[in-house]
Amino acid sequence: MMISCRLNAAIAAMVFCLIFFSASTPASPTEDRQQIRAFYQQLFPQLTLDDYAQGVYAIDPDAKASWLAIEEFPPYELALEKGEALFKRPFANGSGYADCFANKGISIAQNYPYWDKQKQQIVTLASALNECRKNNQLSPLTYGKGEINYLLAYMAFTSRGQRINTRIPDDSPAALAAYQQGKAYFYQRRGQLNFSCASCHLDNAGKYIRSEILSPALGHTTHWPAYRLNTGEMGTLHRRFMVCNKLIRAPVDPAQSTALRQLEYYLSFMDFGLPLNGPSTRK
Repeated sequence: MMISCRLNAAIAAMVFCLIFFSASTPASPTEDRQQIRAFYQQLFPQLTLDDYAQGVYAIDPDAKASWLAIEEFPPYELALEKGEALFKRPFANGSGYADCFANKGISIAQNYPYWDKQKQQIVTLASALNECRKNNQLSPLTYGKGEINYLLAYMAFTSRGQRINTRIPDDSPAALAAYQQGKAYFYQRRGQLNFSCASCHLDNAGKYIRSEILSPALGHTTHWPAYRLNTGEMGTLHRRFMVCNKLIRAPVDPAQSTALRQLEYYLSFMDFGLPLNGPSTRK
């Protein structure tokens, strides 16, 4: 019991130091990543870095066994089929999604989000799909639900095993500022419950909230879009961000808003080098 108490106290102290340092000291993005990985290595010494791509299943053996069984006949197969059909269907002008992307859109999801120096903004894969539609005189798809999920599922599937490649250009103060805003969002407490992303996924990672184990923040961007068993449909990463804000009774930023793109940028930089394994299934 004494050893357990001391260990818990040490972990709590480490969490406090990490959060305090991240919030008050202008660490570089690379230093941020080193610190958060060192924290999780101390918290979950049994895990390798690649294990974090499994999300909560990396630290919940029972849930992992169920997940692996579900993967034998995954509920997102229909989404994959629809996504491939949509991706390969020509537009009215004869062009198609493949013409808008490098490598014809195959095995490229690991390169998103990225900082577009010309546009001076973060480009996510979802926003790039709608930019493609805009350039071909088509109306944008709704973010968060429907066809965009199918397209993202197909493109993620073609990128499985590729390692996240999100970078912050050294010569772009605006990109660094966007990253810092995403980091601030991650640590900022908000809503009636006064929670931040870090409250659940850093401070309390591995602990229970009701019947569910809270996942580490590391690896959060690797497996989207995901089929949610509790809703019976596919959902994007940004939709999950929105649900979290709703649960803590905070203002809900819309999918692909600047704030949520910045959060995705920050988390993706933390996940640099982790393998993609989307689409996936989550509770």
